Amino acid sequence: MILAVTLMVRDEADVIPAWLDHHVAQGFDVFVITDNGSTDGTTALLEAFAERDDVTVDLRHDPVHRKQQGTVVTGMARDAAAVHGADWVVNADADEFVLPVDRSLTVRRVLERLDPVVGAFTVPVVNLVGALAESGAGVERLHWRDERSVDELTAIGLLAPPTANAVHVGDPDVTVVQGNHQVSVANGAPVPEELALEVLHLPWRSWAQYAHRVEVTGRAYDANPDLTPSPRHHGMRDWRRLQEGVLQPVFALRFVTEDEAEAGPFTRDDGVADVLRRAGSAALGDAEPVVPTDRLEELRALGRAVVDRDHRIADLEDEVRQATELADSLRRTVQFERDAHRATETELAAVRARRVVRLADRAGAVARRIRAR
Repeated sequence: MILAVTLMVRDEADVIPAWLDHHVAQGFDVFVITDNGSTDGTTALLEAFAERDDVTVDLRHDPVHRKQQGTVVTGMARDAAAVHGADWVVNADADEFVLPVDRSLTVRRVLERLDPVVGAFTVPVVNLVGALAESGAGVERLHWRDERSVDELTAIGLLAPPTANAVHVGDPDVTVVQGNHQVSVANGAPVPEELALEVLHLPWRSWAQYAHRVEVTGRAYDANPDLTPSPRHHGMRDWRRLQEGVLQPVFALRFVTEDEAEAGPFTRDDGVADVLRRAGSAALGDAEPVVPTDRLEELRALGRAVVDRDHRIADLEDEVRQATELADSLRRTVQFERDAHRATETELAAVRARRVVRLADRAGAVARRIRAR
């Protein structure tokens, strides 16, 4: 069996060594990777990885920054099947680590047992959180599964838990939707519970990483007129906050201390770090500059104020939108009534005109009878 993973990556030098080691350890033997114009050393790390002879590395370069992920990943997924003969394809991001729910298995062992008739299936994505740091990959530091409710996430400025990703059989005609959440391959059968997969997600590894990511994403959206995300799209919202200078306080709300995590809706999960330890990965062990607790509290206090402000703005925008829609509806109603009134007046005038004509005709007939006598 040939197991392939695709990756479109830009400026992920902090986490890419761990990502590569993890997926090699999980049994992937084909890596189709597109470097999207990285400038932080990611390119050199990928080029060194491409020199390995124990895996197949199809390394590509696409320097354009216009949020073209759907098109690029579709091309990679198709080539994974058509060029590399992949039986199964996982489309991932550099902060997503695919693992079996049963940690005694590897992804390869799961997919070897999975009937290809399944076709495509979705895999839940779980955010990992922990202490806030100024820099670092956070592979060991971020070891708490974020199980906060939607209301709790909303209160800290997040919209919802992450969306599931799609895994699919190799298909040279597959289409992958932007974000890797859907593919064109149909699901043909359920995945047995004992073969379930999940993705451990490290989207918020450090302040330096996230600020750079938001800027790159925001500029890419600005550069692509074909994409029109909602102003409330998480990327656009954080792009505005970064430009205002208030993103870091809001960002701090996503993190928890060890005591808070143990007392709250979080479950410890060292799955990624455990895989890397068993693989002897050099991506582990570096000390990371964790933000002190008192500084974290200062940031979070300001962050809560910013989130409250943004919620109030959103509420006002909703009220304005509703008022505008109501005004438009009233205008349409008034115009309809005016048109109906004009139509009625026109019809009445026509009726009156016909009546006058009939009366004139009758009067003429009477006059003719009188003259005839």
